[in-house]
Amino acid sequence: MAQPARPPTGYPSQNGAGQQPYSNGPVQNQLMHSSDGQGYSPSVPGLYSHQMPAKVPPHQTSGQYNYSGSQNVSQLNNYQGPGQTLNRPPVAPFSGSPVQQTGPVPQVLLPALQNSAAISSAGSFPPGASPPVLSNWQYSQTPVSQPVGSQTSHLAHMTGTGSAQPPSSLSGDTNPPGNYQYAASPGGPPLQNSYMKPGSAPPPVTQPLTPLHPPARPPLGPPPVGGPPLIRPSTLTAGPPNTQSLLNSAANRDGNATSAASDGSVVQNSYDAIEGGGLMATPHPSPAPPNLKMNRSVGYSYPTLPPGYQNTSPPGAPGMQASALQYPDGSKHFHQPALGTNHLTASMGGLSLQQEGLRPVNLLQERNILPMTLLKAPVPNLHEDIQKLNCNPELFRCTLTNIPQTQALLNKAKLPLGLLLHPFKDLSQLPVVTSSTIVRCRSCRTYINPFVSFLDQRRWKCNLCYRVNDVPEEFMYNPVTRVYGEPHKRPEVQNATIEFMAPSEYMLRPPQPPVYLFVFDVSHNAVETGYLNTVCQTLLDNLDLLPGNTRTKIGFITFDSTIHFYSLQEGLSQPQMLIVSDIEDVFIPMPENLLVNLNENKELIQDLLRTLPQMFTKSLETQSALGPALQAAFKLMSPTGGRISVFQTQLPSVGMGALKSREEPNQRATAKDIHLTPSTDFYKKLALDCSGQQVAVDLFLLSGQYSDLASLGCISRYSAGSVYYYQSYHHKHNPVQVEKLQKELKRYLTRKIGFEAVMRIRCTKGLSIHTFHGNFFVRSTDLLSLPNVNPDAGYAVQMSVEESLTDMQVVSFQSALLYTSSKGERRIRVHTMCLPVVTTLSEVYLGADVQAITGLLANMAVDRSVSATLSDARDALVNAVIDSLSAYRSSVLSIQQPGLMAPFSLRLFPLYVLALLKQKAFQTGTNARLDERIFTMCQVKNQPLVYLMLMTHPSLYRVDNLTDEGALNINDRTIPQPPILQLSVEKLSRDGAYLMDAGSVMFLWIGKNCGQSFISQVLGVPNYGSIPQNMHSKKRLAMIKFLRTVGAD
Repeated sequence: MAQPARPPTGYPSQNGAGQQPYSNGPVQNQLMHSSDGQGYSPSVPGLYSHQMPAKVPPHQTSGQYNYSGSQNVSQLNNYQGPGQTLNRPPVAPFSGSPVQQTGPVPQVLLPALQNSAAISSAGSFPPGASPPVLSNWQYSQTPVSQPVGSQTSHLAHMTGTGSAQPPSSLSGDTNPPGNYQYAASPGGPPLQNSYMKPGSAPPPVTQPLTPLHPPARPPLGPPPVGGPPLIRPSTLTAGPPNTQSLLNSAANRDGNATSAASDGSVVQNSYDAIEGGGLMATPHPSPAPPNLKMNRSVGYSYPTLPPGYQNTSPPGAPGMQASALQYPDGSKHFHQPALGTNHLTASMGGLSLQQEGLRPVNLLQERNILPMTLLKAPVPNLHEDIQKLNCNPELFRCTLTNIPQTQALLNKAKLPLGLLLHPFKDLSQLPVVTSSTIVRCRSCRTYINPFVSFLDQRRWKCNLCYRVNDVPEEFMYNPVTRVYGEPHKRPEVQNATIEFMAPSEYMLRPPQPPVYLFVFDVSHNAVETGYLNTVCQTLLDNLDLLPGNTRTKIGFITFDSTIHFYSLQEGLSQPQMLIVSDIEDVFIPMPENLLVNLNENKELIQDLLRTLPQMFTKSLETQSALGPALQAAFKLMSPTGGRISVFQTQLPSVGMGALKSREEPNQRATAKDIHLTPSTDFYKKLALDCSGQQVAVDLFLLSGQYSDLASLGCISRYSAGSVYYYQSYHHKHNPVQVEKLQKELKRYLTRKIGFEAVMRIRCTKGLSIHTFHGNFFVRSTDLLSLPNVNPDAGYAVQMSVEESLTDMQVVSFQSALLYTSSKGERRIRVHTMCLPVVTTLSEVYLGADVQAITGLLANMAVDRSVSATLSDARDALVNAVIDSLSAYRSSVLSIQQPGLMAPFSLRLFPLYVLALLKQKAFQTGTNARLDERIFTMCQVKNQPLVYLMLMTHPSLYRVDNLTDEGALNINDRTIPQPPILQLSVEKLSRDGAYLMDAGSVMFLWIGKNCGQSFISQVLGVPNYGSIPQNMHSKKRLAMIKFLRTVGAD
């Protein structure tokens, strides 16, 4: 295949969107001035047709490109397989017509608008509403008469933090549309009268703020003029309309949780329209009603009820007839006085409480600056009751917990502004809400959250765009408390992290089944490593633990210089191998029998896994056709989407995607000549195709030789997959790697997974997101395509202050992840974070999160290494520290002191950057092999912050003298909490034993004079001289696993 003239530059910081340079104001720190090296527009070029058996060339679609020409296919075990011609022009910024749907798409309803206004089927919108902005991914309908099997899979869902499965339902009933289900009682107080923490200085207020008072206080202003209008009798039943209080996690239901919208509907043709555009997608938000004053101050709590509301019981309460209940329409404006000293603390009161964060630290004199416990994220300077409602920093974290009011102030601080997310994290408790009404802002599509303002009982103001929205009638009832008229106490307004069961309007097609395809390298080199025995046995042990339901499908492909498919058709006595030898024009033989139902064909699948390791033991084939095997896997998975797990042991040598060695061991020390960019764009193009069909590819590289991970890694990066690397894997010579593969593969197979996901990050008006980091594809301006989402993936974004935040006391950020669970449920996981706005440089430094800053800079440094050179990235990291500490010294310190001065909040900044420079991703010298360096860069871009920091700066504990002092009691077990030691040789003693937690690996260091009791009881050997060099057995690592919980709290 002819390669394009300009290959991509490799790891651009934004997958498909342009990058803005990171500016440090007057003194530029040229950190990550990487241009967009992809050359692809957010829309993905034309895709394969779904029907693969026919060798007839399909109709070409505008924007398609060619992977291989039409060639004859050899016979395959007496099976004459038809072929297929794939015609695609080279990828370029997409300007052709939208991709046409090849099959029928089920009609999808538009998300219900919060004012209950109907939308006509013709696509008209109510007055004042902004139509959703459609992305370039269009899905047009075709006649219903077409076969369902020809439908193109254009599904995507929102990503969210990985969480543990919610508790099972208390009832087996499936609730009809309109019911509400909650997995946990939200608890927590209502919004209070101030966002600022007691003792802090208030920001400048440019206009009177209007505090809202709790219902217990007297009403403000005159009562409504005239009598309140009568409520329609149809809405006054013995309970709230169409509602019911239930406790249900809705985690074990098969099928999708859908509910038809009560208003008119339009067929949605893109995920951008379904999820709803952000601020960037709605440049002209609908104006607020003219009788409402739109200011940027944020309301604080629910107001008192007007006279017509007071002393009334919920509908249907004893002693009252429903027809007698009358409610005002809530359209009156509440005139309220400005905030007084009881709402915001005295201007100087907070300085004494916050001096510790600004205390200057002389890094040349103070040696013990590392805390003895795990470093916590700084707490935003918000009111205590508001902070209780804020998002957990393990899920959503900002580099600055005090947001600068202007970009000029941010530039002066010389610190990066960005977010770090772990949206799909495993959670022990997660409120799950099932409702026919998901309340969202009509303008920016923000989900209602704890930081919105309720102007009265019928209206709420968005905390991102400040539009005033109506409260839907169904939202007036709280199923947890069974009280009507308290929308501010519903779980959606009491939890910063919440998950919605999405109704049918959030679907482009029925939720896909879980589909898993395993692709194994069976060349001579792969057989020699012995990895097949480990992988197949681990699969056998965990086959019943694969996430899914009765619809789960599974398939297998092996390859060397040819491609081998395995028919698992029901009724066969043993699996049947089908060989395709024409790797230049791959086709799929018998596609209906290659992906089979796991439960219905479990015996055949188990037989295949038992025999597969022995099938190729005598193979002498040394070639590897990885590219054609991936093409075949993509064709097989295209109709449904799912996950492809690829195991590769060498450099691909034949067929499409063949590579040549680029590593020169003698030049590893020269930072200019290392090859960090892909040598071909084949794997990136294929990854974009996979992303468009909701297919993610996870790469397991088990190689002792150079395999060009810089090129191969693109297949996972742009399809939202993961990369695993096992250097010099061998089942006999490297038992540590064998156990590592077993552990990681078990976690990989059994962890929670989300399919066909999309994620969007929104922020308050005035802030903007300009760069994304992680494994995904940017489908539109701010919509991330995630065919698979897993709880071990992290993401980062860079931000800037686009407009002055003068009128604001706080700003908010919200991430929304729409995904399909392994049970076939469409879900939306939402995280919302609120942070204060500050006006002085000292306050910016006070709220600096040094770990989040280090994590964001590490992501930016990876991009800089690829777009420029490794030396440039190293210099930029050092300059980032110098610039910030210089700005602090010159602009904040009132008394100049000799030495290296840093604010207490940034005292660990130089230490963390020095640790980054020693990482294999950024270190110089001959120790780091090229694939190792690339793999470490992949980890930096894809790991959540907590694991990235452990990998960068591990935690060291002494474990031979553990005590109960400060210990934790978890499940009737005492977990000791020894202090964290600095990573210095002076902290090590020959008399002790030390455990170092580096995230993905742990090290146990035993001193020569360590106590005999510890060696015998923990390690199971009589003395120090009997300790083996390679401790990898499960028995000897039992204590290490127990100690893994040390410092976990």
